[in-house]
Order: sequence, then C-alpha cells, then structure tokens
Amino acid sequence: MSNNLPKVAWIGLGIMGSPMSENLIKAGYDVTGYTLEQDKIDRLVAAGGNGASSIADAVGDADVVITMVPASPQVEAIAYGPDGILENAKRGALLVDMSSITPQTSVDLAEKAAEKGIRVLDAPVSGGEAGAMEAVLSIMVGGEQADFDTAKPLLEALGKTIVLCGPHGSGQTVKAANQLIVAVNIQACAEAVVFLEKSGVDLAAALDVLNGGLAGSTVLTRKKDNFLKRDFAPGFRIDLHHKDMGIVTDAARNVGAALPVGGVVAQLVASLRAQGDGGLDHSALLRSVERLSGSRV
Repeated sequence: MSNNLPKVAWIGLGIMGSPMSENLIKAGYDVTGYTLEQDKIDRLVAAGGNGASSIADAVGDADVVITMVPASPQVEAIAYGPDGILENAKRGALLVDMSSITPQTSVDLAEKAAEKGIRVLDAPVSGGEAGAMEAVLSIMVGGEQADFDTAKPLLEALGKTIVLCGPHGSGQTVKAANQLIVAVNIQACAEAVVFLEKSGVDLAAALDVLNGGLAGSTVLTRKKDNFLKRDFAPGFRIDLHHKDMGIVTDAARNVGAALPVGGVVAQLVASLRAQGDGGLDHSALLRSVERLSGSRV
C-alpha cells in the first residue's frame, strides 16, 4: 500500500486490539500486527493487514507503534529487552501505548524510550468492545503536545473523544478515574436490579424509565441487556476491572485521595473474582449482589 500515511505496527490483538487495528486498516493505514496467538494475526491479515513473526519484525520500519495489552507487566515485557520495542523500533518512532496500566509504568516507559530517541504517549481508552468496534472510544492521552498532534489523525480513526490530559501518565490517571466511576455505577445498577426484581416490578420497563432520567448513564445503556438476560459474556472482564481497581486505589493512596465507596466496590470486584467469576463481564457484579441477597445465581 503506497500512501503518505505513517506505517503502523500494532502489538496486542485481543478483544480491543483486533477491532481497533481493523479500523485503522479501513482508514487506509498500512498496519503490521503481532500478538501471541496466530489466529489473531490471521484475522488481521484477512482484514487487509500484514502479519509479523515477532515484535522486532513488526516494529522495524514502523513510524508509529501502537500497543494494546492487558496490564503493566505485559507492557514491560513487549517494550524492554533485546526483543522488545525500544531496541528494535527506529529513532524518531512514536510509541502509543493504549493499554490501561499504572501511571508510573507510563512515566518510566517514556523516560527509557527517550534515551532511544523514541517518543511515547500513554493513550488508554474507554468504551469497551462495542466502542472499539464502532470507533467511538474515548481516548485519554498523556505526553507532549507535539506528539499528541502527530498521533491525533490516527486516534481519530479509533475514537470520538480524544483529549490530551497532561504529561506522561496523565492518560492513565484519567483512565483509573474512569474505571472507578464505571465500577461504582455498575454496582449501583446491580443493586437496583436485584431490588426491583425482588419487588416484583417489570425490570425491562423499570430500567427504561430509569435510564431516561438523572439515573440514566452510558453504563446502564450498554449493560441493560446484560442485566436483563444474565448475559455475562465478556466485553470487559472482571479480571481486568480487578486490575484497574488496584491501580486506582493505589494511585489514590499515593496522592492522598480517599476513595471510600471505590474501596468497597474494589473489594466486591475482588470477591467476585475469588468466587471464580473473573472471566465474566464486569456487569456480573450483579451476581455478587444476588449472592448477598440470597437470590438465584
């Protein structure tokens, strides 16, 4: 493909990475992808991308490297070491990490990358699998204004609300706040669902009217069917929300911010995971309320 758009390497083709990378291909970008599962690489190739045999192979001549992996340890594993991104990407490349990790990991990555002449943005997203597929993600970015300006056209192929929030790590801090709000919101909805059902109300009708008023939210709109059908196929796994609640409680402690309700919901997420529900969607917080209320699970 010959065009003047930057060449993109994409590392991490999971629930989010696959549809996002495909949206870049649709927007005309030359995308070379690498991930641990060959079938995910095959999917990218079928969508018009190129497959790579390693991280080094993927990033060698890329202008922009985008990473979308589960957590800080995976970001460090793909970025550092002889086979990692920093040793194999060219000087002047822009590394955009869209994973949700600790703010400190993003700060450290930016410092180490700068030594290699590689620019970095942390650019975690909100909107889940549906937002990724529809290219309407909210993208919160940390880093330099000039690098943000370079990345913005590319990010506009992936999301709708794209905001530079401050220096390196700021995107991750805003993402942590996002996950706090989402988890507390899901928990409140779950408690309302169990209360409504035990009261014998028409649940679908009740959720519709609630969603039309001040109690309405994107969370309720996106998760209403999960609650109604007890469908907990993961758009966003409890395991990952557990990780994110750890990030936000830890970061809040570091800056001296109290999260009294957030702390409770973090424990409810942890208990759900301990009960074997870590692979379910985060709307499965409903199961924990049901257990506490002696309802069916």
